[in-house]
Amino acid sequence: MLLTKPLSSILIKPAGPDCNMRCAYCFYLEKSALFKMSKTHRMNLDVLRETVRQVMEGGGQQVSFGWQGGEPSLMGLDFFRRAVEYQKQFGQSGQVCSNGFQTNGTLMDAEWARFFKSAQFLVGLSLDGPEHVHDHYRKLAGGQSSYKQVIHGRDVLLEHEVDVNALVVVNDYSVQFAEEIYTYHKANGLAFMQFIPCVEPDPEDTNKTAPFSVSPEPYGKFLVQLFDLWINDFQDSKPTTFVRWFDSLFFSYVNLPAPECTLLPECGIYTVVEHNGDVYACDFFVDPEWKLGNIMEDSLPDLLNSPKQNEFGAIKSNRAEECSDCPWLMYCQGGCPKDRQGESGMHGGNYLCASYKRFFKHADPIFRDMAVRWKREQLRQDVAYWEAQSGQKMERNALCPCGSGKKYKQCCGS
Repeated sequence: MLLTKPLSSILIKPAGPDCNMRCAYCFYLEKSALFKMSKTHRMNLDVLRETVRQVMEGGGQQVSFGWQGGEPSLMGLDFFRRAVEYQKQFGQSGQVCSNGFQTNGTLMDAEWARFFKSAQFLVGLSLDGPEHVHDHYRKLAGGQSSYKQVIHGRDVLLEHEVDVNALVVVNDYSVQFAEEIYTYHKANGLAFMQFIPCVEPDPEDTNKTAPFSVSPEPYGKFLVQLFDLWINDFQDSKPTTFVRWFDSLFFSYVNLPAPECTLLPECGIYTVVEHNGDVYACDFFVDPEWKLGNIMEDSLPDLLNSPKQNEFGAIKSNRAEECSDCPWLMYCQGGCPKDRQGESGMHGGNYLCASYKRFFKHADPIFRDMAVRWKREQLRQDVAYWEAQSGQKMERNALCPCGSGKKYKQCCGS
């Protein structure tokens, strides 16, 4: 098979859909229906070893593991110690391996924190904001508040200097509190934030969204407010807080591939390994239709480049007709296919289209200005490197290498 996509990242669900919380908007808990053979779902060490082996041996110079759920900490700490051992055992010379761990934080303690710090894990903490926002939908399995347990976990991780990101689900309630949520996380040591719009189908009518889903108009307002907060915190033209979607968008503005898959032209750049070794096309599409194979029987590089995975990836480019002449398509790329609603499903329009249009109309001039300044700074650094290597000086009256048509002294050399 001719491989076209490198095996650079993998998403692993070691505890499957199992979780000690019952968030009202959770889309993954219902996946337990796919694994009816057992009420408890845990990845055994044979599946873990084979998954890590294939990634390390089949991956390139840089590989990343994402550990999610459900709640991955239900596996216990020894499971992840073993995972790191396997990464070292099967790693290639000079290979760089990173780990991301998405958790609700309720089981975090000093022992977990010491491990994360030592193994250099990046931890994503699901914390929707201050107590009234977080507890609105995020309850423990018994229906009790989860807030105090989560912030205890947050504080333990931060005390041990673990790299922690805040993951915020933006729903019909939290969308009202952009400034409060942003300020709350910044004040409590979480300067890296990720905001995920909640768009889930109504279980009684899949052509509609569930009541807790965010609506397009308020979400557009939320993005604009959040962007202004982010920009206003810049110091010396550099951000002091980091919002993943904005950071990823900036890559697109400087003609680099966006780190976030929702902003790429096609999907299917990674796969998901479930607790039993089943491999699926995407975290949001763990369905029989998009099952690719099993880690104990198949090759991950082959599955990543299989006809079914390529078919899944191509769905994104089959967008609604109105996308074809939209000025923002080059940046949003039609959004995540999971957010395409209505009778036409994944081939229809994006539910959040109006949100993105409002956002880009507001943010585009600022992003463009940031991109120009960034490109000029990169060019200045390139010129400085060329001068140092060649022993020559760039002529100030020469045309600027950036292609502006101006003299270097009036452009990037000013």
